[in-house]
Amino acid sequence: MQVKDRATYDGWVTKNTGPCGSRVIRFAQAWADLMEARLAHGATVDECADETSHTADTDGITGFMYGCAVSVLARCWVHGDALRLWHNKETQIADEGDRANESGGVA
Repeated sequence: MQVKDRATYDGWVTKNTGPCGSRVIRFAQAWADLMEARLAHGATVDECADETSHTADTDGITGFMYGCAVSVLARCWVHGDALRLWHNKETQIADEGDRANESGGVA
């Protein structure tokens, strides 16, 4: 996983040592690694994010854990902004994803 904000990422790893938090970090790392492998062969985040998220989820993470992983990657991964934009559009029900994309946040 190519990290762009090492200090923030290392802080989250250090603070998330319990079962839920550490699983979020492991899922985020695995997901990013899988996407990076696809990106290296010409795929875009939009093209590979959904499938690779299912592959990285080896034990049934919760929706909350998934959202936390998106937030971690959006902030710390080199392709995080592309993931954030994809996630916000894919998960919106009305226009909350569009609004999050405009503000720079994660829906």
